[in-house]
Amino acid sequence: MHSGDSRLDEAAAVFVDLRPRLFGIAYRILGSAAEAEDVVQEVWMRWQNTDRTVVLDPAAFLATATTRLAINVAQSARSRRETYAGPWLPEPVDTSADPAMGAERGEALELAVLFLLEKLTPTERAAYVLREAFDYPYQQIAAILQLGEANTRQLVSRARKRIATERREPVSSAQHRRLLEVFVVAARTGDLAALEELFASDVVSYSDGGGAVRGASHIPVLGRVRVSKVVVAFAPRFWPGSEIEWVDANGRPGVLVSHDGTITALLTIGASDQGIDQLMWVMNPAKLAGFSR
Repeated sequence: MHSGDSRLDEAAAVFVDLRPRLFGIAYRILGSAAEAEDVVQEVWMRWQNTDRTVVLDPAAFLATATTRLAINVAQSARSRRETYAGPWLPEPVDTSADPAMGAERGEALELAVLFLLEKLTPTERAAYVLREAFDYPYQQIAAILQLGEANTRQLVSRARKRIATERREPVSSAQHRRLLEVFVVAARTGDLAALEELFASDVVSYSDGGGAVRGASHIPVLGRVRVSKVVVAFAPRFWPGSEIEWVDANGRPGVLVSHDGTITALLTIGASDQGIDQLMWVMNPAKLAGFSR
């Protein structure tokens, strides 16, 4: 055994241990599991080629490299998303397979929150994620982002406010599942009155087909009456012959819809005590890969 080999084994052991957290950071900043995987892979390459004898704190070094790289990717992803066909939704992750998702807390993981985070600048998102999901001290976040501590606190507070103003207090997981169950029954049977009953008055329905799926709406549909009518109109084309499976998507109950053994959609909702205020239909096949096990 060469000392070089054992050093690389040691480097790999350190990396493997931290990998779930690194993926968790990158995924929350990017809203894409595929892009997060690429970032983590790139950080691994850098880690192998780093003079590790001078790295005092490998965890801090790797978190910094991951965050900065994710911010760069997020900046270039912004322009790609502007040309995306139809509404863009985050790529969901199967949290039943990986309940921890590399975080101490499930913060900044729900699809509804990742969707809102997309409205922030990449640096604001990174500051929010490091603080809210991973509880990093402000001093360390400031060092990672190469900013002053006061500025960093401001970024986090701005992001918190933005999310608080755009998002009502969510319901419990059990209530979330109950609402989604009732929705699926009403949607499959085309029960207009039951749907209207379930929705908040300002409900929005987003369907992300990435331009690859027939039937995915190219624009968000707004308002209780319109969303109910669209769901009813869509029912005869979508539900017959479908199978549904309950999954844990981004820490919340979701429904996987399959036709002939192929997953065609992941459906999840945002809900408050006013009812369902968001329907999110992820239909882009590229974003469903994580669930086709």
